[in-house]
Amino acid sequence: MGQMDKVESDTSSTDSNNASGTKAFPLATVEEPVIFDTTGKTRETAFDTQSFESYYKPIESYEGYHRWDPKFQWEAKEEKKLVRKIDLRICSWVCFMFFALQLDRGNISQALSDNMLTDIGINTNDYNTGQTIFYLCFLFAELPSQMLGKKIGPDRWVPIQMVLWSLVAACQAFINGRSSFWACRALLGLLEGGFIPDNILYLSYWYKTRELPIRLCYFWFSYQFTSIVSAFLAFGFLHMRGLNGIAGWRWLFALEGCLTGIIGVISWFYIPPSPTQTASKFRGKDGWFNEREEKIMVNRVLRDDPSKGDMHNRQALSLGMFWKCLKDYHMWPIYLLGLTWMMPANPMTSYLTLNLKSAGFSTFQVNLLCIPAYCFFIINLLWLSYLSEKINDRFLIGTVSQIFVLPCLIALEVLPTGRSHWATWILSCLVYAQPYIHPVIVAVTSRNGGSVRTRAVATALYNMFVQASSIISSNIYREQDKPYYFFGNKVLIGIVCWNICAFVGCKVFYVTVNKRRDEKWNAMNKEQKEHYLATTTDEGNKRLDFRFTH
Repeated sequence: MGQMDKVESDTSSTDSNNASGTKAFPLATVEEPVIFDTTGKTRETAFDTQSFESYYKPIESYEGYHRWDPKFQWEAKEEKKLVRKIDLRICSWVCFMFFALQLDRGNISQALSDNMLTDIGINTNDYNTGQTIFYLCFLFAELPSQMLGKKIGPDRWVPIQMVLWSLVAACQAFINGRSSFWACRALLGLLEGGFIPDNILYLSYWYKTRELPIRLCYFWFSYQFTSIVSAFLAFGFLHMRGLNGIAGWRWLFALEGCLTGIIGVISWFYIPPSPTQTASKFRGKDGWFNEREEKIMVNRVLRDDPSKGDMHNRQALSLGMFWKCLKDYHMWPIYLLGLTWMMPANPMTSYLTLNLKSAGFSTFQVNLLCIPAYCFFIINLLWLSYLSEKINDRFLIGTVSQIFVLPCLIALEVLPTGRSHWATWILSCLVYAQPYIHPVIVAVTSRNGGSVRTRAVATALYNMFVQASSIISSNIYREQDKPYYFFGNKVLIGIVCWNICAFVGCKVFYVTVNKRRDEKWNAMNKEQKEHYLATTTDEGNKRLDFRFTH
């Protein structure tokens, strides 16, 4: 295969299904074989998909089966134009829905700056407990939500989630004590849990493996952009304090909750189930894409990752499939990493406004001074995500996030209590803006799953460990340790050191597994390789010809 502007697949005479009924995928290596992306540059894949017709055929119930054609060809410029269209139609709206999630999930921070705790008669520890309840409920809702979304489709389940949680979010305007505060946090966690994995699975229907990380980067960009927008919204809503005798933070919850509900209702009509199912009364009877565009979308995704054709987008996971995903030990290092890597910045995420308020800034100064932290966060998110793809490394790049935040935490620990409030602001913003490697790790989790079922479960499990991290870290800053939290910062410094070791450990683990598989595969002659491909019962990332991303 030479440098060309055609995207095509090789063919051969080997049967598409092996004797055992397990689909076979040939070997992928870094140098050869490879596929070409839309720029003409070579990109490695988890499986070699050049012999697409010979080794793979999607199941007949796969929603894009009628567009599958192993001999279909298209121009690279067509694909590039189509991807831009997908970005505009799909990715932008998914990011907009994430905006709605973060609006209701994060406005508690602005509410705190308006004396919410004092108004309802609770202290910092009660607030910590409320956040713990939220994250616990969010955590336990992850897998059930993902399984439900896989059954009825993310296009249906996600808008339902949004409308339900918007009602609870708006009702936070009526909380009047510890019990009602905790109840609202619990309901929000239950209804918002699973939203992120559902959307990640949905995006995987539209994008190739190497396209997904940057789209997830846009996903979390919208999350942080929400913080900027919500800061300005809060500045206006909190000025309504006293209007009709109602506190500003109550107006904040009520109005932003209603906004999220409207976005959820529109999403129900807007989101299509899949690339080949865009026709509707709302989207038009002919849909968004013509037949040729649908064929490009289906075949380019399956040639990049043939496992995506193993299940229908509304096919539920059986208990057997679910158990296989849980005991997939090759995914465990990523889960362990998700438990701790975000901890150094998590307390500051929850306490940024309180820290600045304690430093002597007014309510409205606090909300405006948070904006530089949000902007710096976005910059760190974009450049680190870009760099990870540019140099083709994920876990070693992840250590940058820890090395960045370490001196900031040390400064917060060693500077005296009489330090300038501006020093507190700068250091707090830097800790908050810790380089965000989350989109990269999520993309690695999805890719290393090696099958639709594992991808669906693994992204939810990883997010559960991230939520567990939030639960733990939300209790690191304690009432008796404020306002400088010297003991809490000591704990965070120790966690940073552990995280550096964890990132390096994940890198070593996957490099070692790939190396051992290379040795076994390369020791086999041609006949032995063909016999393995024809008879193996290994599935997904357990196959000898599968290589992990690291």
